[in-house]
Amino acid sequence: MTLLETIRGPRDLDALTKEQLEQLAVEIREHLVLNVAKTGGHLGPNLGVVELTLAIHSVFDSPRDSIVFDTGHQSYVHKILTGRQDFSTLRQTDGMAGYPQRSESEHDIVESSHASSSLSWADGISRAFSMTGQTDRTVVAVVGDGALTGGMTWEALNNISDDNTRRLVIVVNDNGRSYAPTIGGMARFLNTVRTRRSYRSLYLTSREAFDKLGAPGRAVYRGFRGGLHGFLARFTNNEALYSNLDIKYIGPVHGHDIQALREALEQAKGYGAPVIVHAITEKGRGYEPALRDVADQFHAVGQIDPETGESLEPGEAASWTSVFADRLVQLAERDERIVGITAAMLRPTGLHKMAERFPGRVIDVGIAEQHAATSAAGLAFGGMHPVVAIYATFINRAFDQVLMDVALHKAGVTFVLDRAGVTGPDGPSHHGVWDLAILQVVPGIRLAAPRDSLRLEEELTEAVAVDDAPTVLRFPKGNVGERFDAIRRTDDGVDVLYEGAGHDVLIVTVGPMAGIGLEVAERLAAQGIDATVVDPRWVVPVPRSVVEMSAQHRIVVCIEDGIRVGGIGTRIRQDLREAGVDTAVTEVGLPDEFLDHGSRADILERTGMTPQHIAHDVVGMVLGSKLPRARAIDTGSTPITAGSSEH
Repeated sequence: MTLLETIRGPRDLDALTKEQLEQLAVEIREHLVLNVAKTGGHLGPNLGVVELTLAIHSVFDSPRDSIVFDTGHQSYVHKILTGRQDFSTLRQTDGMAGYPQRSESEHDIVESSHASSSLSWADGISRAFSMTGQTDRTVVAVVGDGALTGGMTWEALNNISDDNTRRLVIVVNDNGRSYAPTIGGMARFLNTVRTRRSYRSLYLTSREAFDKLGAPGRAVYRGFRGGLHGFLARFTNNEALYSNLDIKYIGPVHGHDIQALREALEQAKGYGAPVIVHAITEKGRGYEPALRDVADQFHAVGQIDPETGESLEPGEAASWTSVFADRLVQLAERDERIVGITAAMLRPTGLHKMAERFPGRVIDVGIAEQHAATSAAGLAFGGMHPVVAIYATFINRAFDQVLMDVALHKAGVTFVLDRAGVTGPDGPSHHGVWDLAILQVVPGIRLAAPRDSLRLEEELTEAVAVDDAPTVLRFPKGNVGERFDAIRRTDDGVDVLYEGAGHDVLIVTVGPMAGIGLEVAERLAAQGIDATVVDPRWVVPVPRSVVEMSAQHRIVVCIEDGIRVGGIGTRIRQDLREAGVDTAVTEVGLPDEFLDHGSRADILERTGMTPQHIAHDVVGMVLGSKLPRARAIDTGSTPITAGSSEH
């Protein structure tokens, strides 16, 4: 029996010797590589926190001591040590989540995988423990160095330092990388710590150096006075600005020396007040293919050969991201005003291609979506046209800035939202299903949803030409897939993809839902029901021709991969009523709930978003057996065009 097989919970670590803990670390790495290679997942980050997680669970008593991960993708080792060693269903439907999940274990606390929020959670939990007299309980927040680029982290630190009598340990997992090398002034400061000769010596002989830093080390950290105060003062050269901060600092500590980590954490635990433990780790540690991966040290992988690290996924087809990346470079070559902005996701959003071609025209702001949006407004004011490329789920964080800084000031900023709609295995916090409902309330905004690669190129070109309002381009995760050509285009840019002989059902599809809409039309035709399928291309504002065609049909069906509540279908229904059109509208979209992880196909099936299910419901509406009911055939009324009113 291996050591790993004897671990059923964190307290099983208590009986292990130093040598056994080191052997357990080896076995955990082997377990991660072999299992994640089969399912895909976040491999590199977890290989880098094996010893750190072992040390945390050795010193602290989870779940009585609360452990919060920022971000949750570095929690695989935590799952292994808390009784979840079966990774065979990792990120699959009804299987183990790729992030902490409360329904899995009492050891999991924070499920959201958005970065920079853990210190606020830790602040609140530790305050609650203090207020209820539970002064023997400690809160541990494991924070990646990338999370330090997020403003919410510093808001939390400001409050934590104002009340420093709580048992709170902040472990900075500093590997110099999030998706890519961590950027910004704080990152440069941390990098000087990593690369100092005194630290390199410390890294090699961390246990001895932990007890007694040499003179160079004392000079570096004398300013800390045991607290973050000196850390920030040396970073900013403005001691007065952070003079109220006083958090004990321990480190840097060799992040792969279990004994050194345990000693540092024991000291932090016994301090009885907020402490920062700065651990230097190596992303992808112990797995040569990950270490050789210059892009992101196997941050996230699909199925791979565990021996070589080579992908076992089908041959690479064009992805939505790559099509966007190539087109943006072409547009930037023509227009010197175009500037790319991203939030610590240069490569995942495809902006690395523009950065390679125009290194001075791409800005990575770190994990700071709010800053990205307002900075973009400033760039627009200065005569540039910013293209802000982030994941759809992260636009939620920047809503106020899109509303009050970009839209209010009529700034020409283009937001490109990758991973829109159902993303699949990453789970609830990563599905990009809220953007359409959230953003369409912004006055003057224009939202585009391309259905294929050609339309992506076309709509991006149109978006960057708008200089008096925010524009948004959204597309899903994965490969582009089939191209759907229009049989005609209306004067206001709506593509008609399919036309039956009659006018029973108008199917309005949003982006890649075009494929589903066309299959629904074919199923309806088999039932003797005529349908028209259109792709508005720009879904907000609702094009005039969509309103006009709605007046000519018996019922409108809007199919979108966002939530139904406040979605595009709702917007169409409101515009029809405003125009005096009484055609019923049914909104086919996702429920307003947090969708669990699983494959995209499984999630669409579970939520009734399949052609078979939609066609079945629409047949009932046309026959009058299901609400909303289609209008009677040939009402004799004159179609009402957009802009008219019967009010």
